[in-house]
Amino acid sequence: MKHLLSIDDLTTDEIHQLFETAADMHDVQNREVKKLPALRGRTVVNMFFEDSTRTRSSFEIAGKWLSADVINVSAKGSSTSKGESLRDTVLTVCAMGVDGLVIRHPASGAALQVSEWVDASVVNAGDGMHEHPTQALLDAYTLQRRLGSLEGRHVAIIGDLTHSRVFRSNIQCLTRLGARVTVVAPPTLMPSGVGAWSAAAGFETSYDIDAVLPTADAVMMLRVQRERMSGAFFPSAREYTVGYGLTRDRLALLKPDVPICHPGPMNRGLEIAADAADAAQSVVLEQVSSGLAIRMAVLYHLLAGDLQGENA
Repeated sequence: MKHLLSIDDLTTDEIHQLFETAADMHDVQNREVKKLPALRGRTVVNMFFEDSTRTRSSFEIAGKWLSADVINVSAKGSSTSKGESLRDTVLTVCAMGVDGLVIRHPASGAALQVSEWVDASVVNAGDGMHEHPTQALLDAYTLQRRLGSLEGRHVAIIGDLTHSRVFRSNIQCLTRLGARVTVVAPPTLMPSGVGAWSAAAGFETSYDIDAVLPTADAVMMLRVQRERMSGAFFPSAREYTVGYGLTRDRLALLKPDVPICHPGPMNRGLEIAADAADAAQSVVLEQVSSGLAIRMAVLYHLLAGDLQGENA
């Protein structure tokens, strides 16, 4: 495998292999010297055309801990702010002998397009409302560490589904690993055509959060992405919280020790209450730690050896 653009690029066995490598990479976080020589001599460029804290930082640390030379490029600091096209920008960067390109872009399909322009390995760090494969991998990896096998486990994904690339990648990843998935959202934030998609992909849909929570083995709350909304998708923030927020009262509906996930950044008091975000079963910070391990594993397999182990 040369690129990671979508969860569909991976077989189930390759996902499990990434998880095994991530478990080894996780141990590096507890070392006094957090450095491996695996990518010495390799150059990775992080090109982020959207704001990011967790993803960008974890890819930067992942590359550096693997001994790669890492360069960060943002939209405001690149020639795209002067009118240069994305194609010219990535071709210019890759002409410098870059081995890996991690890209986040507001346009769906941007990462795929870039992979067709360059020889470097491309990792999709989020393209518009399309996909975010490493987020889905880290979410599944986090839940597997907590729950063991995800086979038959019921995962509820709740929130702004229409604008979420995380939801789209997680559906592919979690169902591939055998989880039963139910997505919950108000009608205005349920994606168009979700009925046909759910029938094909094998997940369930619901508008009733209170009916779904008691049977869930894990809960994933999604951020309300107001920056992507061009209209009024719900009457008010308060009404959204009352109808679909993980509030203090709704915590009591969950089975004991059900992991609570959120890809971040969180809108505390909107889709998730502080009581839930900071609850003992919250795995939000574990997701951050897992994200670093998963991204180390992805960079390792793409740049030091393929997922079949031929060059590992």
